[in-house]
Amino acid sequence: MSAVLPLSTSNSGNPTVSCVSSAMEQILQVEDLTVSFDGFKAVDALSLSIQRDELRVIIGPNGAGKTTLLDMICGKTRPSSGSVRFNGRELVGLSEHEIVRAGVGRKFQTPSVYEDLTVMENFEISIPGGQDVLGSIFFRRKAHVLERIHAVAQEVFLQSMLQHRAGRLSHGQKQWLEIGMLLIQAPELLLLDEPVAGMSPREREQTGELLCRISRGKSVIVIEHDMDFVRRIASKVTVLHQGRLLSEGSPAQVQSDPRVIDVYLGH
Repeated sequence: MSAVLPLSTSNSGNPTVSCVSSAMEQILQVEDLTVSFDGFKAVDALSLSIQRDELRVIIGPNGAGKTTLLDMICGKTRPSSGSVRFNGRELVGLSEHEIVRAGVGRKFQTPSVYEDLTVMENFEISIPGGQDVLGSIFFRRKAHVLERIHAVAQEVFLQSMLQHRAGRLSHGQKQWLEIGMLLIQAPELLLLDEPVAGMSPREREQTGELLCRISRGKSVIVIEHDMDFVRRIASKVTVLHQGRLLSEGSPAQVQSDPRVIDVYLGH
């Protein structure tokens, strides 16, 4: 299980949350993954593994292949070669909805919520085997459904906003709503692309705490550019460059790696 260590202080004076996984079982294995677009290798023979209950942060310059990697894990993009195994099951060749059913949830960079529906209705739509958009407005809410929604809403700081239309939420709250919509589906692996983009400093702090809590019961891969946020949450960081694995280790290790400084942090 993951543990949230006591708050320490970074060089900037901000509290740092460290999310550390003690689990050794691998939930995801990516091996020699490659994808080419018109002869350009966006991801090139990439291999990495993620442990159960681990929060892994992936960083790298624009064009490093970070989002493309998530696209291949979730089935949005089919690799040219290589393997993606989740819980021992090969994902390459499966459709996106089959991968979702296998236990993988994906959040894209821009929040995708139903803005004309309430927060409650957005959660209802996300329940596996639940309602469609129209059905969610009229169906009878069962006790176990309400219990699940209220628990997730509390976890993502939206308990008091359940009857508000999603379009009225702040950008940060929409990010939380989409994370909550994924949590409703109870995935074992969450893929989050820049989850704190556009958030206020306080929202970033809350999101860091949220991601550490989530990783106590599931694995989380986060793509992020905000290095202060990365230092706050990461126990292990993977650095990509030109579609390849450049460096991997603790935030301190990758920040002191001359290769990382040269191609990413130094600029």
